[in-house]
Amino acid sequence: MTDSSLTQRVDHSGPILMYHSISPSTAHDPHFLRVHPDRLDEQLRTLERMHLRGVSLEELVMAEERHQAAGLVGLTFDDGYTDFLEHAVPVLHSHDMTATVFVVAGRLGGRSDWDEPSYQLMDPDQIRAVVAAGFEVGSHTVDHVKLAGVSGSTLESEVTEARRIIEELIMQPVMSFAYPYGSFDGAAAEAVRAAGYRQACVTRDYSVWDRYTLPRFFVGQQDTSARLLAKLVRHHGRRLTRSRRP
Repeated sequence: MTDSSLTQRVDHSGPILMYHSISPSTAHDPHFLRVHPDRLDEQLRTLERMHLRGVSLEELVMAEERHQAAGLVGLTFDDGYTDFLEHAVPVLHSHDMTATVFVVAGRLGGRSDWDEPSYQLMDPDQIRAVVAAGFEVGSHTVDHVKLAGVSGSTLESEVTEARRIIEELIMQPVMSFAYPYGSFDGAAAEAVRAAGYRQACVTRDYSVWDRYTLPRFFVGQQDTSARLLAKLVRHHGRRLTRSRRP
């Protein structure tokens, strides 16, 4: 990235968990996007037993800058499904935890037609309710497109226009971004930086790990306490390996 000092500050960032749908639905879920609210509650209790607290991506990165991120875990929810407000928010509030929900700016109130089956997406009023409840709203592009390799004009539109739309909606700065499908390259990361975001998340990719390519790991319905613990340990191991590099 263009600013090595920013990169260094988040080089050893804490774990960031990636969720999608939180719902008690038993409908077909071929992509394993859905986590039952009871399972989410179990996973958050697991964090608490480890003396960890879930926070938004913005809070995590700002704490890293102050060297006060010990015991913090980033909680992120992609796409902005309506079930985040209905089912995730009450569970998170019950544990006094916050999170970031990444919304697709051009599809507010519509459906996630990039999924099969599709999910209902939050409308503007619901997104404002999420902000009022104390959660961070981040950007997930305008149309949920893979950004790696796209043209410069499309890239700028997807990244910059999304931020403008969401900021006009919630009347506050949008500082966090998540790449749809985890798809990014150097041009995409630079576009996110140039658009004024403060940090951005990828998915599973630990190859860069700077302020605009923060790695996350997927958490799903099959992640019991033991499996979640194993994923946290794996993240810690990757962080230690990176910290030992010259």
